[in-house]
Amino acid sequence: MLLKPLALAVIMLAGAVSTANASTPADTQLAWFVGAPEPISTADLTQHVDAAAINAAGGAAALSITLAQLAPITVTQTLTDTATEVQVLAHIAPGPAELTLTVDGAGLISGLTVAPYAPKPTTWAGVDSELRSVAPQVSYATSVLEPNGRCRLVHGLAPNTQRPLGSAFKLYVLGALGKAVTDGKASWDEQLAINDAWKSLPSGILQNEPAGTELPLSTYADEMISISDNTAADHLIHFLGRNAVQDQLFRFGNSRPQSDIPFPTTRELFAFKSVQYPTLANRYLSLPRPLRASALDAADQIPLSGLSVWTTPEKINQLEWFASATDMCHAYAGLWRENQPQINTALSINDGGLGLDRTADPTVWFKGGSEPGVLTLNYLIRSASGRITVTSVLWGNQNANIDEWTAIGVGFAAVRAALTIG
Repeated sequence: MLLKPLALAVIMLAGAVSTANASTPADTQLAWFVGAPEPISTADLTQHVDAAAINAAGGAAALSITLAQLAPITVTQTLTDTATEVQVLAHIAPGPAELTLTVDGAGLISGLTVAPYAPKPTTWAGVDSELRSVAPQVSYATSVLEPNGRCRLVHGLAPNTQRPLGSAFKLYVLGALGKAVTDGKASWDEQLAINDAWKSLPSGILQNEPAGTELPLSTYADEMISISDNTAADHLIHFLGRNAVQDQLFRFGNSRPQSDIPFPTTRELFAFKSVQYPTLANRYLSLPRPLRASALDAADQIPLSGLSVWTTPEKINQLEWFASATDMCHAYAGLWRENQPQINTALSINDGGLGLDRTADPTVWFKGGSEPGVLTLNYLIRSASGRITVTSVLWGNQNANIDEWTAIGVGFAAVRAALTIG
């Protein structure tokens, strides 16, 4: 739902998937997985999936529900096949997919990744065509981060046009936190208590923590980026102060920082888009910008229990966070210049399901974002040779929801193409 991590469109147990000739342990388990009746019983799961993977998925019942969403499954092509891991292309219920299945020493499934798939374009014209097919509004840029820290545009499609970001705005919050640490105003191990007044709705888990629970700032950063925890982001915005995050827009070279000022929290956005919509939202947007900050503070007074999610696009071009694809490169460049291990850790935990070979590309930073009508994918990738490529795709559709499974497959293909065409 709103601002969810893009990895939610990527189904994972703990690791990796397989083909169907049943000649190896991995092949045997793939054959079972493809042909298993739905729903899969707990007894059947425990015979084929190891206990750690079942627990990681939230238990047998939760795993059975998740896997049922994939059926029917038809394997169309084997990509790699070893005794312990098999990777295939397949058609599943949501659409074309890349499945990777791994088995442990006992031959049980220890990892399963199911990610959206689209063929990788071989030309920039092909990239542009595929990106345009997803949504009417698109901003795309592939840039190389040069030794001087600047972004050199390699290819773009409306690269300087600002679009709604979804949770990718959290890169600016991470940058503001990094700046506070650099300036000695904060430290990564500094404790920050959970505050009920700062809690938001999911995505995330920190909203479930009791008030007063103390966590280090590094945990807030990791959760904010890796699982797009909205409560973590809002706590950091309150801790740093709205002005500090707004300053980061200028520091990172956002091309129209005024479009993000005053900088809302996720809780405030939930309020405007779910409480008396569109009356409250229109009232806010009618205010001159200098008066909007106090309206944000008023929105914070709405009880969390009164907020909810929404299912169709709501004022995505007026009430959101905004940047262009080139702005996203500038943000990543700023974070790279910070050269702080904790920033690298937060951005490296979750690759969003891209699944690059880490031997060839040892560093992969990811932050995405979405709400109805909005979908963004933003990557910084450092190759083994040291080349740093930043690719951002920002889609918007103010009239209809975006087919996220198809879109993410196209986005992944565009990111991979950028590493070979450029």
